Amino acid sequence: MAGLSWILRRAGWLLVAALLAGCSTSPMGRQQFMLVSPGAAISMAQTAYMDTVRQFAHRGKLMNDPLLGERMARITGRLVAVAVQEYPHTAGWEWSVALVDDASVINAWAMAGGRMAVFRGLIEKLRLSDDEIAHIMGHEIAHAVANHQAEQMSMAMAHGLAISVVRENTEEDSLAAPIANTVATVALTLPNSRSSEEEADRLGMRIATKAGYDPQAVVTLWQKMAQHSGPRPPEFLSTHPDPASRMTMLSALVDDVRRLQPAVPPLPYRVRIYSAK
Repeated sequence: MAGLSWILRRAGWLLVAALLAGCSTSPMGRQQFMLVSPGAAISMAQTAYMDTVRQFAHRGKLMNDPLLGERMARITGRLVAVAVQEYPHTAGWEWSVALVDDASVINAWAMAGGRMAVFRGLIEKLRLSDDEIAHIMGHEIAHAVANHQAEQMSMAMAHGLAISVVRENTEEDSLAAPIANTVATVALTLPNSRSSEEEADRLGMRIATKAGYDPQAVVTLWQKMAQHSGPRPPEFLSTHPDPASRMTMLSALVDDVRRLQPAVPPLPYRVRIYSAK
């Protein structure tokens, strides 16, 4: 047990050293763990995103819906206009949205550098209004602006570091993964993932409101999400706050955020839409 304790201490100190060497601050003022630079994450995401889009196309999973494409370009374009105004370095990003033709999936996601995807099930099953779509996409844009993928990649690197430390110092290979998982998960993954989600909720709500969309729509969005949620793990162990918690937190912000609505919405910024030809 003494040897195991020493290994855990060594892994812990190495993770702390990495954390101290790789800190940055998010747009909402949160300290972030960064071993991977935002630029490196964007470069890696470009290849991964295009590979994913090609796979969707090869499997016939990109939508052929010009009206939805125009709608998403308009809504997301207004959000991106706000993001570029407030974070000028994002003007050079290849902002894009892939429209995924899967009615069974209620999801949207973003990669570093403003590369996003939205699934048919999200739009159709929830019957989303433009304002509700704006809050979904605002949330995804917030993930990109706040460099959350670089943060996730950094956590993965820390996870690998923990595994290597254990393997170098014990002959029990079977102990390596469980010990490393415990160190990395407790020290990094759950707290930062939960913080990132809340940060994306708050920042995304501000972006959507500044783009001229109704902040109250974020509440109706999560009401719809709650109606389509199946059994969930306890919130304490989940990296995503449940819909009820999100509604409570975001409802309290509606009146304060509403003052950010512009008299005239911004003109849409160019966003590339990937769909079936």
